[in-house]
Amino acid sequence: MTDQMGKEHDEGGREPPRGREPIFNLPPVVVAFIGICVAVHLVRLYVAGPAFEQFVLLNFAFIPLRYTGGFAIDLPWLTSPLTYAFLHGGWAHLTVNMIWLAAFGSPLANRIGTRRFILFWIATVLAAVGLHFVLHPYDAVPLVGASGAISGMMGAAARFAFRIDRRAGKAGFAGPVLPLNAVLRSRTAMTFLAVWMVVNLVVGLGMGAGPGAPPIAWEAHIGGFLVGFFFVKAFMPAEKNLASQDH
Repeated sequence: MTDQMGKEHDEGGREPPRGREPIFNLPPVVVAFIGICVAVHLVRLYVAGPAFEQFVLLNFAFIPLRYTGGFAIDLPWLTSPLTYAFLHGGWAHLTVNMIWLAAFGSPLANRIGTRRFILFWIATVLAAVGLHFVLHPYDAVPLVGASGAISGMMGAAARFAFRIDRRAGKAGFAGPVLPLNAVLRSRTAMTFLAVWMVVNLVVGLGMGAGPGAPPIAWEAHIGGFLVGFFFVKAFMPAEKNLASQDH
């Protein structure tokens, strides 16, 4: 039978033993994004040669000079503002991004659903590359990585003050999107925002980077973060659906 809280009991009134939750319980859409990024990196490293690597960077990475250098409008002109997010500069870059994607993308995807999560990814990827372009319009260095989209997920997490609902075997952000004044009163959210800003400042100034280290596009991080932080509510399901989720 079932009590008012929805917990099942056996005839003796005892709760049945709960099954162990899987260690990796990621939404399919997050698994798909991770799989694409890893597969692309493996092909670049172990299947193709230097000529193919150059082809990939020229056609799939985002290069600001492509838009300001008088080049013709072609397919990469249209698609590279999205495809750059699936390329990474090395195993360390890929590994860190995929860990953060699993950590912040999973509760967001569980809350807003697959279709909205894909739209959120697109919006934050474009915002990241857009701010980078505004600040570096004549740069010829290729921009790669999913950091902008993941920063957007971090911004969205702050608007929920990192509240998690683990019901139904899925961990998703809980409650409504908090108004800005509530976020400012949340010690958890403000601590995270302060740490995130300091880390990006350190990265932007190049502190701790070794000689010859590739530049970090910290501006792209900020572009994605701002969209996730200020516009996550636009990607939320309808209020009537939220009401059933939150109670």
